[in-house]
Amino acid sequence: MDTKNVLIVEDDTNITELLSIHLSDLGCKVVSEKNGQNGLTRAQDENFDLIILDVMLPGLNGMEICRKIRQADRQTPIMMLTARSEEIDKVMGLETGADDYLTKPFSVREFIARVRVIFRRSEEKARYAAPVPQLIRIAGLEIDMDKRKVMLHGERLDLSPREFELIVLLASNPGKSYSRKQLLSLVWGYDFEGYEHTVNTHINRLRGKIEADASNPVFVLTTWGIGYRFNEDL
Repeated sequence: MDTKNVLIVEDDTNITELLSIHLSDLGCKVVSEKNGQNGLTRAQDENFDLIILDVMLPGLNGMEICRKIRQADRQTPIMMLTARSEEIDKVMGLETGADDYLTKPFSVREFIARVRVIFRRSEEKARYAAPVPQLIRIAGLEIDMDKRKVMLHGERLDLSPREFELIVLLASNPGKSYSRKQLLSLVWGYDFEGYEHTVNTHINRLRGKIEADASNPVFVLTTWGIGYRFNEDL
């Protein structure tokens, strides 16, 4: 595995030192910040292969940092660390754009295993990713990948980062059906077993923005018993 650059944004020095030691054992180059705002600045100014964010941080919390990173079109894998264990917090982390979510206390073995999975998925995605056209125009819908802009009949749509990634994936492969689990893996970047409802939520929001009638969609169709697909007949 090539040397990976990792940013840890965590105000607990003991946790930072522990994670740094084990990441270094994996061949990673590790830098850290204790303050949320400083962590965000560093994440935006430098290139990393993984960003590890604590949720509760001075200056700016981890959820907000994650949201701002994704708004800036940074696809760097993000792992959230938190003492919270409620499902709603995990769902919020996933919807904000996190790739994984680890609840304290956690075992070092589990942490290392998840980091390895994130790195492996990133490498596979880079190796096998099919070329995506930079501009898609279908039935009044225009998707500009360079500008991360989606227009519908000349009006710009306000899409979240995940909604944008969903429509790009589906519209780039019209007629191809994706299961909820596949969409979690391809768009969220990790296998969140049990969180398929997150996909449903995002699809419903996306339909509410691109469909004239969300209850009778034209663009994003349901493939019963499987998941979703983009209408190939437009």
